[in-house]
Amino acid sequence: MPELTYAVIGAGPSGLAAARNLQRRGIPWSGYELGDDVGGLWNIDGPRSTVYESAHLISSKRTTEFAEFPMRDEVADYPSHRELLAYFRDFADHFGLRDGFEFGAEVVLAEPAGEGWDVTVRTAAGERTTRHAGVVVANGTLSEPSVPTFAGSFDGEVLHTSRYKRASAFAGKRVLVIGAGNSGCDIAVDAVHHAASVDLSVRRGYYFVPKYLFGKPADTLNQGRPLPPRVKQAVDSRLLRAFTGDPVRFGFPKPDYKIYESHPIVNTLVLHHLGHGDIRMRRDVERLDGDGVVFKDGERGEYDVVVLATGYRLHYPFLDPALLGWTGDGAQGAPDLHLNVFSKADPNLFVVGMIEATGIGWQGRYEQAELVAAYLAARRSSPARAAELEARVHGPRPDLSGGYKYLALERMSYYVNKDAYRAAVRAEIEELA
Repeated sequence: MPELTYAVIGAGPSGLAAARNLQRRGIPWSGYELGDDVGGLWNIDGPRSTVYESAHLISSKRTTEFAEFPMRDEVADYPSHRELLAYFRDFADHFGLRDGFEFGAEVVLAEPAGEGWDVTVRTAAGERTTRHAGVVVANGTLSEPSVPTFAGSFDGEVLHTSRYKRASAFAGKRVLVIGAGNSGCDIAVDAVHHAASVDLSVRRGYYFVPKYLFGKPADTLNQGRPLPPRVKQAVDSRLLRAFTGDPVRFGFPKPDYKIYESHPIVNTLVLHHLGHGDIRMRRDVERLDGDGVVFKDGERGEYDVVVLATGYRLHYPFLDPALLGWTGDGAQGAPDLHLNVFSKADPNLFVVGMIEATGIGWQGRYEQAELVAAYLAARRSSPARAAELEARVHGPRPDLSGGYKYLALERMSYYVNKDAYRAAVRAEIEELA
């Protein structure tokens, strides 16, 4: 009887990292991808893609790429979604991964079965169930929109950023963008060139990081030994004030937290357009009001389109939330996984890619996959070491904050410090060697 494979769910960056590391260790795997090719959300034509025409990386290519497969020198410092899709296709072809994935295959159910797992997929030919040794979930974190509810009703169009593709859709319209995260700021800047007016509604302050400092991509600076949090926060706060000024003067609330305690905004063009009067700041939304919106400061604006830049929530609909340590129906918070990877409920269930951190890059996801493959290999060659890791999976949660006090928000519930996290993962890989 042939050896059971590990199912890899998703062929985006995390899925490719999982497949590659299983391949490196000689562990048999089979992949399932809903779209028609690799690339995940970076394939703008994919059925669950949430990227838009103007989308570029907010981190530079050298801090984001897979270490074993650098991006070509001619690729821009901050690549577009087109360059990134080409990169992932090249990665898959270079390592011979494409043939291991079944495309147009939607995983609708994955559940433990005996000592293995049954995975049910839906294709154009219908549904079928296949037995696997285990499951590596790598379907990403930015596909299921988080849609808030507001009092009142709105007569115009309400659009989540997940459905936004190009700014021409705003031509001649009065646009309100709710939320000033990276996507919200991108879309507000896009809309300036087409819309009749653009307003930006925010509830808290933000730190804005320019893409270039001293002529180099900002995230390539200070790549040596990490500074203590208080020192880095103090130094970088002063540096940002020198380069971008105080966003409060443009109408943003003053942040009620220190820099790096939430994800910074890598977009200073929004400040440029605020300074030119192309974008107007608004407070948090009080209620929708027919042809307009009432804000919490009592002001009211009239709009044709409301864009919800309200982020995404984790979405693993094919899994019983209890397997991930999720409470409730799985719609809130985040799974409780050791190192954001290992399930405490089943030793053959792993998640790769459920991580957010400033500067973590795809190499951080690659190292997650490397750890999974090292553990599976150790179960064969060094069962005692594998058992030691299993004990740690059920032990106290390691501190992955790096000394930063992250905001207690749902979207920050799986946020970690890049240096603390990667050090912890690499230490586990070494323990399994």
